Amino acid sequence: MPAVSLSVVVITFNEEANLARCLQALGDVADEVLVVDSFSTDDTAALARRLGARVVQNVFASYVEQKNFATAQARFDYVLQLDADEVLTDELRQSIAAAKADWQHAAYSLARLTNYCGAWVRHGGWYPDRKLRLYDRRLGSWQGLLLHERYEVLPGQSTGQLAGDALHYSYVSVAQHVRQLNKFTSITAQEQALKGRTRVTLFHLVLKPWWKFFHGYVLRLGFLDGFAGLSIAVISALGVFIKFAKLRTRTQDAPA
Repeated sequence: MPAVSLSVVVITFNEEANLARCLQALGDVADEVLVVDSFSTDDTAALARRLGARVVQNVFASYVEQKNFATAQARFDYVLQLDADEVLTDELRQSIAAAKADWQHAAYSLARLTNYCGAWVRHGGWYPDRKLRLYDRRLGSWQGLLLHERYEVLPGQSTGQLAGDALHYSYVSVAQHVRQLNKFTSITAQEQALKGRTRVTLFHLVLKPWWKFFHGYVLRLGFLDGFAGLSIAVISALGVFIKFAKLRTRTQDAPA
């Protein structure tokens, strides 16, 4: 089989602070760079064009819908889907190039190494954080409801693993983490309600947050990441409480 041609696809909204770093790290692995932008109000779309990307704008409905739309817009069937705050390392680029030269699977996963407030996080369940991101779009699709999107291959198809990390520049401040927490807990509570999981007890409000903290900070060795590990563990536990508190309030306020 000859080497495949690859479309690198990035979905964006107000990502001018991250996008250049992402696109400039692609090297020569991309035969096409496609940015699907949900009508950013900053310089994201113009920046993408200046960096040589093809830009398509589409109203954002959900992560699943936007990623499936973006995949469908790609010129090639072989797609690498990245977020604007992710950067390929040299090792990962080489691994992607090797997969292009000898494609063996329906999809390949990559590991993400997250930078949190300037520190690289290797514990607490945040690494290697493998995601299926390199795929043949004919053999799978993005699945999920509102937030927890994932790429799934068709039954009977195989997946492989890429060597190397994608550097994930997640949060530059604790304040940004808390803002995202508020946004994502609202979406997650809505997602739980759509699934019919509306019962909230003291177990969910008290024990689950404590377990989240203990699991990440102690069992998954988050304490080895210093302040970053502690901050992540505490805010993650808080997120569990807020998610269920929002779900409980949503249930109480719902019309009969």
